[in-house]
Amino acid sequence: MVHAPDSAPSEIGFELAPVGLAVTRQRIIVQCNQRFCETFGYPREALEGQSLSRLYPSEQEFEQIGARGEKLMQGSGRYNDERIMRRSDGALFWCRVRGQSLTPADPFAHAVWSFADLSQLRPVVDITQREREVAMHLVAGLTSKETARQLGLSPRTVEAHRARLMTKFGAANGSQLIARLSGAPI
Repeated sequence: MVHAPDSAPSEIGFELAPVGLAVTRQRIIVQCNQRFCETFGYPREALEGQSLSRLYPSEQEFEQIGARGEKLMQGSGRYNDERIMRRSDGALFWCRVRGQSLTPADPFAHAVWSFADLSQLRPVVDITQREREVAMHLVAGLTSKETARQLGLSPRTVEAHRARLMTKFGAANGSQLIARLSGAPI
Protein backbone atom coordinates (compact mmCIF):
# COMPACT_ATOMS: atom_id res chain seq x y z
CA MET A 1 0.00 0.00 0.00
CA VAL A 2 1.18 3.50 -0.80
CA HIS A 3 1.34 5.64 2.29
CA ALA A 4 2.11 9.32 2.33
CA PRO A 5 3.26 10.23 5.85
CA ASP A 6 1.68 13.69 5.76
CA SER A 7 -1.70 12.42 4.53
CA ALA A 8 -4.58 11.19 6.67
CA PRO A 9 -5.92 7.68 5.86
CA SER A 10 -9.17 9.17 4.56
CA GLU A 11 -7.24 11.39 2.12
CA ILE A 12 -5.24 8.38 0.92
CA GLY A 13 -8.46 6.37 0.52
CA PHE A 14 -10.04 9.16 -1.52
CA GLU A 15 -7.01 9.55 -3.77
CA LEU A 16 -6.44 5.81 -4.36
CA ALA A 17 -10.09 4.73 -4.69
CA PRO A 18 -10.66 2.28 -7.58
CA VAL A 19 -13.36 4.55 -9.07
CA GLY A 20 -13.40 8.21 -9.96
CA LEU A 21 -14.52 10.37 -7.05
CA ALA A 22 -15.49 14.02 -7.00
CA VAL A 23 -16.72 16.37 -4.32
CA THR A 24 -18.96 19.08 -5.73
CA ARG A 25 -20.71 22.25 -4.63
CA GLN A 26 -23.59 23.36 -6.86
CA ARG A 27 -22.29 20.92 -9.53
CA ILE A 28 -18.84 22.57 -9.54
CA ILE A 29 -15.94 20.16 -8.94
CA VAL A 30 -14.23 21.15 -5.69
CA GLN A 31 -11.97 18.12 -5.41
CA CYS A 32 -11.41 14.97 -7.48
CA ASN A 33 -9.15 11.95 -7.31
CA GLN A 34 -6.64 10.60 -9.82
CA ARG A 35 -9.00 7.91 -11.19
CA PHE A 36 -11.59 10.62 -11.95
CA CYS A 37 -8.94 12.54 -13.91
CA GLU A 38 -7.88 9.39 -15.77
CA THR A 39 -11.48 8.43 -16.57
CA PHE A 40 -12.25 11.77 -18.17
CA GLY A 41 -8.78 12.45 -19.59
CA TYR A 42 -8.14 15.78 -17.91
CA PRO A 43 -5.38 16.92 -15.58
CA ARG A 44 -6.70 17.73 -12.10
CA GLU A 45 -6.15 21.48 -12.55
CA ALA A 46 -8.44 21.44 -15.62
CA LEU A 47 -11.28 19.90 -13.58
CA GLU A 48 -11.22 21.40 -10.10
CA GLY A 49 -13.19 24.62 -10.03
CA GLN A 50 -15.06 23.68 -13.22
CA SER A 51 -18.68 22.69 -13.84
CA LEU A 52 -19.54 19.03 -14.28
CA SER A 53 -21.22 20.13 -17.54
CA ARG A 54 -17.94 19.69 -19.47
CA LEU A 55 -18.22 15.94 -18.83
CA TYR A 56 -21.67 15.54 -20.42
CA PRO A 57 -22.34 14.94 -24.13
CA SER A 58 -24.29 18.22 -24.26
CA GLU A 59 -25.35 21.15 -22.10
CA GLN A 60 -28.97 20.04 -22.56
CA GLU A 61 -28.20 16.59 -21.10
CA PHE A 62 -26.39 18.23 -18.19
CA GLU A 63 -29.50 20.31 -17.46
CA GLN A 64 -32.01 17.45 -17.95
CA ILE A 65 -30.11 14.86 -15.90
CA GLY A 66 -29.49 17.51 -13.25
CA ALA A 67 -33.18 18.38 -12.97
CA ARG A 68 -34.15 14.71 -12.72
CA GLY A 69 -31.33 14.01 -10.26
CA GLU A 70 -32.17 16.92 -8.01
CA LYS A 71 -35.79 15.75 -7.78
CA LEU A 72 -34.76 12.15 -7.01
CA MET A 73 -32.23 13.25 -4.37
CA GLN A 74 -34.75 15.28 -2.37
CA GLY A 75 -35.07 13.56 0.99
CA SER A 76 -32.71 10.57 0.70
CA GLY A 77 -29.86 12.55 -0.80
CA ARG A 78 -28.92 9.56 -2.99
CA TYR A 79 -28.76 9.19 -6.74
CA ASN A 80 -27.57 6.55 -9.19
CA ASP A 81 -27.78 5.85 -12.88
CA GLU A 82 -25.81 4.64 -15.87
CA ARG A 83 -25.36 7.16 -18.63
CA ILE A 84 -23.14 8.28 -21.45
CA MET A 85 -20.47 10.81 -20.52
CA ARG A 86 -17.78 12.62 -22.54
CA ARG A 87 -13.99 12.49 -22.22
CA SER A 88 -11.66 15.43 -22.88
CA ASP A 89 -11.06 14.21 -26.46
CA GLY A 90 -14.81 14.18 -27.15
CA ALA A 91 -15.13 10.37 -27.00
CA LEU A 92 -18.39 9.19 -25.47
CA PHE A 93 -18.52 6.31 -22.99
CA TRP A 94 -20.94 4.59 -20.64
CA CYS A 95 -20.46 5.52 -17.00
CA ARG A 96 -22.05 4.33 -13.73
CA VAL A 97 -22.74 7.39 -11.57
CA ARG A 98 -23.55 7.31 -7.86
CA GLY A 99 -24.09 10.36 -5.71
CA GLN A 100 -24.64 11.21 -2.07
CA SER A 101 -25.65 14.69 -1.03
CA LEU A 102 -24.32 16.01 2.25
CA THR A 103 -27.23 18.50 2.22
CA PRO A 104 -30.37 16.49 1.23
CA ALA A 105 -32.68 19.50 1.48
CA ASP A 106 -30.54 21.18 -1.21
CA PRO A 107 -29.01 18.15 -2.97
CA PHE A 108 -26.46 19.95 -5.14
CA ALA A 109 -25.20 22.31 -2.43
CA HIS A 110 -22.55 19.75 -1.36
CA ALA A 111 -22.28 16.22 -2.74
CA VAL A 112 -19.87 13.34 -3.26
CA TRP A 113 -19.99 11.42 -6.56
CA SER A 114 -18.45 8.23 -7.91
CA PHE A 115 -17.92 7.60 -11.62
CA ALA A 116 -17.12 4.10 -12.90
CA ASP A 117 -16.07 3.71 -16.53
CA LEU A 118 -18.17 0.96 -18.15
CA SER A 119 -16.63 1.24 -21.62
CA GLN A 120 -15.03 -2.23 -21.40
CA LEU A 121 -18.45 -3.74 -20.68
CA ARG A 122 -20.64 -1.55 -22.84
CA PRO A 123 -19.41 -0.02 -26.07
CA VAL A 124 -21.04 3.19 -27.25
CA VAL A 125 -23.10 2.94 -30.42
CA ASP A 126 -23.83 6.12 -32.38
CA ILE A 127 -27.20 7.11 -30.94
CA THR A 128 -29.04 10.40 -30.57
CA GLN A 129 -29.45 12.31 -27.33
CA ARG A 130 -33.09 11.20 -27.05
CA GLU A 131 -32.08 7.58 -27.68
CA ARG A 132 -29.47 7.93 -24.89
CA GLU A 133 -32.18 9.18 -22.55
CA VAL A 134 -34.50 6.30 -23.47
CA ALA A 135 -31.63 3.80 -23.13
CA MET A 136 -30.75 5.16 -19.69
CA HIS A 137 -34.33 4.60 -18.50
CA LEU A 138 -34.55 1.15 -20.06
CA VAL A 139 -31.33 0.07 -18.32
CA ALA A 140 -32.80 1.39 -15.06
CA GLY A 141 -35.71 -1.02 -15.55
CA LEU A 142 -38.43 1.45 -16.49
CA THR A 143 -41.16 0.39 -18.88
CA SER A 144 -41.91 2.37 -22.03
CA LYS A 145 -44.88 4.01 -20.29
CA GLU A 146 -42.78 4.97 -17.26
CA THR A 147 -40.02 6.26 -19.54
CA ALA A 148 -42.57 8.30 -21.51
CA ARG A 149 -43.86 9.85 -18.30
CA GLN A 150 -40.32 10.68 -17.10
CA LEU A 151 -39.31 12.25 -20.42
CA GLY A 152 -42.62 13.96 -21.21
CA LEU A 153 -43.14 11.88 -24.36
CA SER A 154 -45.90 9.66 -25.62
CA PRO A 155 -45.42 5.90 -25.06
CA ARG A 156 -45.59 5.49 -28.84
CA THR A 157 -42.63 7.86 -29.30
CA VAL A 158 -40.63 5.93 -26.69
CA GLU A 159 -41.46 2.69 -28.53
CA ALA A 160 -40.18 4.24 -31.78
CA HIS A 161 -36.89 5.17 -30.07
CA ARG A 162 -36.72 1.70 -28.56
CA ALA A 163 -37.19 0.14 -32.00
CA ARG A 164 -34.36 2.26 -33.43
CA LEU A 165 -32.15 1.23 -30.50
CA MET A 166 -32.93 -2.44 -31.20
CA THR A 167 -31.83 -1.96 -34.81
CA LYS A 168 -28.66 -0.06 -33.89
CA PHE A 169 -27.68 -2.65 -31.26
CA GLY A 170 -28.68 -5.63 -33.41
CA ALA A 171 -31.11 -6.86 -30.76
CA ALA A 172 -33.88 -9.28 -31.75
CA ASN A 173 -36.05 -8.47 -28.73
CA GLY A 174 -36.33 -6.24 -25.67
CA SER A 175 -34.34 -8.61 -23.45
CA GLN A 176 -31.42 -8.62 -25.88
CA LEU A 177 -31.56 -4.83 -26.10
CA ILE A 178 -31.41 -4.47 -22.31
CA ALA A 179 -28.55 -6.98 -22.18
CA ARG A 180 -26.60 -5.10 -24.83
CA LEU A 181 -27.30 -1.74 -23.23
CA SER A 182 -26.22 -3.03 -19.84
CA GLY A 183 -23.14 -4.83 -21.14
CA ALA A 184 -24.36 -8.27 -20.03
CA PRO A 185 -23.28 -11.29 -22.09
CA ILE A 186 -25.99 -12.64 -24.37
